[in-house]
Amino acid sequence: MKKNKLQKKWSWWTLLFVSPFLVLFITFFLLPAVMGLYVSFTNWDIYSTPIWVGLENFKTILFDKTSIWHTQFVEGFRHTFLFALITVPFCIIVPLFLAVLLMNKPRFMGFFQAVLYMPSLFAISAVMIIWTFLLSISYGPQSLFGLDIFFTGEQPWAWFSLALVTVWWTMGSNLIIYVASLNGVNSEMIEAAQIDGASRKRIFFSIQLPSIRDQLLFTTVMTSIAQLNVYGQPLMLTNGGPNGSTSVLLMYIQQAAFSSGIPQAGMASAMSILLGFGIMLVSVFQFIAVRKMNK
Repeated sequence: MKKNKLQKKWSWWTLLFVSPFLVLFITFFLLPAVMGLYVSFTNWDIYSTPIWVGLENFKTILFDKTSIWHTQFVEGFRHTFLFALITVPFCIIVPLFLAVLLMNKPRFMGFFQAVLYMPSLFAISAVMIIWTFLLSISYGPQSLFGLDIFFTGEQPWAWFSLALVTVWWTMGSNLIIYVASLNGVNSEMIEAAQIDGASRKRIFFSIQLPSIRDQLLFTTVMTSIAQLNVYGQPLMLTNGGPNGSTSVLLMYIQQAAFSSGIPQAGMASAMSILLGFGIMLVSVFQFIAVRKMNK
């Protein structure tokens, strides 16, 4: 009897501590997700009653090549995928390289960890404003070195600028994970390899890197999801780029849902669902590929 009472009391305490998260999850994620899924099957301008159209929005977006929605989806998804293809490898390799360097300089590890992690604490608006000034024609390297380059207004420099700013801003989280993971590698194996005359390069690729493969998988998947959801960088830094060359899918979704004309929330929701499905496929592919490589 006492055991049942303790279990009941513990379950109420558990519910009490979990309830704030559940309320936030249901209010800001679950309900909007369900509403967005429903709206994707309707023709809705936000102000009037949604009209059920079934799969028409998805058919138009995916197959109607004469539709502006198809053009925007294809262009937006291509730019989004290109952005992720450029930035994700650097967001993995650069912090991993820095983590290895910090492991070899333990005296300064805490200081440089704090310095390199600090940008990830800044709001995206502050980061983009700072870098807009740093890369501007009036105050950037163009004026200092006399370069005839418009970093945020011409290609391929617009993509270079987006990649540079994104890696600088987001690498701190992965860096902390890699430093903690490398610290957890079996030191006896490393010492044995050093006694046998193995170089640092051999130790890294043969012992340290295989030992943190789960952390690498986690950071690769999470970084890919974050970069495929890109919005603020191309909007604030390059303003869509020259001729819309850096306009990503979320920018087109925002324009469709909250345009100055007649909002097309149904089309915007359908494009969001397709983007989410694409991100899920990429994540599953990465997970399967990495797991097969580790077998």
